Amino acid sequence: MPQSHDAVNAVFSWPIRIYYEDTDAAGLVFYASYLRFLERGRSEWLRARGYELDQLREQDGVLLTARRVNLDYLAPARFNDLLTVRSHLTHLGGASMTFAQDVRRDADGVICCRGVINIACVDAVSLRPRRLPEGLTAALSQPFSFAEHR
Repeated sequence: MPQSHDAVNAVFSWPIRIYYEDTDAAGLVFYASYLRFLERGRSEWLRARGYELDQLREQDGVLLTARRVNLDYLAPARFNDLLTVRSHLTHLGGASMTFAQDVRRDADGVICCRGVINIACVDAVSLRPRRLPEGLTAALSQPFSFAEHR
């Protein structure tokens, strides 16, 4: 069930500041830190849509887990930089979602990292694939403007 409506695919932005713990010995953002930043962006995207990961587990018995990640590292970010994680739903399937995400440096708008992340829905107990909850699918299929919900 691919989605193409612009409002459904609205870009969600989330701010990140680089702390010392996010960097490597050279003072640059450690490559794996970007995975955490992207996870925060998707979690906050979901929260802005009215859903919490722990509530999906407790009420619907599902987990949303990364199935496939494809990242390109394009420019370094450094300690104390302000970044913005941008998240955009590109595909909503029966048991998965795909996001295009990037991390941009606020000072100059340069994209530091970008990627495509496929998220699978699995049963919270068996960890086997499971359809996304109907309510979540219905909500994510509707036009939505993040600007109206901040």
